[in-house]
Amino acid sequence: MDGLLVKLLVSPILVVLADALFPEVDYSTLYYSIGVGFVLALAGYWLERRILRPGTLWMSTAGDFILGFVIVYASAFLLPAAARVTPIGAGFVAIFFGVAEYLQHRWLIRTGRATEATE
Repeated sequence: MDGLLVKLLVSPILVVLADALFPEVDYSTLYYSIGVGFVLALAGYWLERRILRPGTLWMSTAGDFILGFVIVYASAFLLPAAARVTPIGAGFVAIFFGVAEYLQHRWLIRTGRATEATE
């Protein structure tokens, strides 16, 4: 459960930060970027519960990177009047998300919480 709380805080912050830093990621309001961040957090948590175990750090992180790219890029099609995201912009967000997930996965595996999440 600690992993979900961290994701619900970090993921929206990452999307808002990417929206502020990169012109390739443009959400019309702060609510849309926070909403996409929440979707990323929930999808990342679901993937973490399915894949993350000791020995699967890189596979899980790669899955989160791909998932982050797909969700952010799809948000441009699902919110056509509110979002403009290029593939490069989605890649920037996916890199942010992948790094954050890698750090969190290392922490979960090191503290033994990764095995709790999958049981």
